[in-house]
Amino acid sequence: MSTTAHDIAILELPFKAPYDWPRILRFFAGRATPGVEAVEDGAYRRAIDWAGDSGTLTVRPHPRKRCIVATIEGPAGRHADALAAPIARMFDLHADPQAIAMHFAADPWLAQLIEAAPGLRVPGAWSAFELVVRAIVGQQVSVKAATTIVGRLVQRAGKRIEDHPHEHTAWRFPTPAALAAVDLAQIGMPGKRVAALQGMAAAVASGAVPLDTHAEVDPVALRAALLALPGIGPWTVEYVAMRAWRDADAWPATDLVLMQSVTARDPALLRATQQRARTDAWRPWRAYAAMHLWNDVTDRAGGTRGG
Repeated sequence: MSTTAHDIAILELPFKAPYDWPRILRFFAGRATPGVEAVEDGAYRRAIDWAGDSGTLTVRPHPRKRCIVATIEGPAGRHADALAAPIARMFDLHADPQAIAMHFAADPWLAQLIEAAPGLRVPGAWSAFELVVRAIVGQQVSVKAATTIVGRLVQRAGKRIEDHPHEHTAWRFPTPAALAAVDLAQIGMPGKRVAALQGMAAAVASGAVPLDTHAEVDPVALRAALLALPGIGPWTVEYVAMRAWRDADAWPATDLVLMQSVTARDPALLRATQQRARTDAWRPWRAYAAMHLWNDVTDRAGGTRGG
């Protein structure tokens, strides 16, 4: 359902209960790009551009119905019907938590985790390009450090939005062309990672790696295209597949937190190759298994570790 008035469009987008809004918001809050995204007052907010029109997207849960409420302020609101699908993907509204729980019911590790967080979703991304940037920046650094560096990238290569009504979301994320061309000296990343980041941005700008086309993606071809770029390995590709391409079976096998989580439960499973038989049992929902393992670590740490 959508309503429009005075340059404000409101979408009510349904989900299958349960839906764990506090945890998806916690995930976004820990990774929000400074200046571009913000989590405030129980809502997610960011500046958006769609079909040449700009606006601000704010998403919060409906107080009574089983749906989220997406408010689009500004000219982008005229595209509300087209925006319903990407917003639904970003907030994983099409997931069937009962089907996922049934699949994991016989697994002693996952059944326990699902009981603790039955409505957990796989948080998506507004932009696949932004997520690939974040994944490259986040290689071998903490979530907090990656967020800081991505904020610096926005300051160097992004654009400030004049007269924007929301101060914390008053920047546009850098375009692929702008990020490929900007000087990233003293940005806080090793030279090889800077080269990987700018090489990826150039490939996206040229159309060689077609991210954010809003068309149906071929995950096999996109995986191959990303893996072919220098400095991008399987972890980055699987993380992007989970969150941007909505691959419910994506599994970042070499993720340190995931590997430690598996080893903590079975010390005989030390290496990713040893863990494979155990994690393959979670097909075709391995992305949800990853989220539950990450979430368990975050719950225990009371912070934003994992993912």
